[in-house]
Amino acid sequence: MAGYVSDITQFLRELKQKRPEIERQQQEGRAMYWDKDLDLEQLQRWKEADVPQQGYVYQTSTAVEQK
Repeated sequence: MAGYVSDITQFLRELKQKRPEIERQQQEGRAMYWDKDLDLEQLQRWKEADVPQQGYVYQTSTAVEQK
């Protein structure tokens, strides 16, 4: 029994058969943007440099300061 195959799944399977290089290109793109080694020292500096943001970013002062 084959079962139901959605149009999207069928399209992707046909596309990968017609263009087998797509999977390699996907892996290269992922490696370029996501698969990176983290520099923990740089990450720590980045976290320490974070400035907390107000709840409403366009408000220049709080209600307590205005009184």
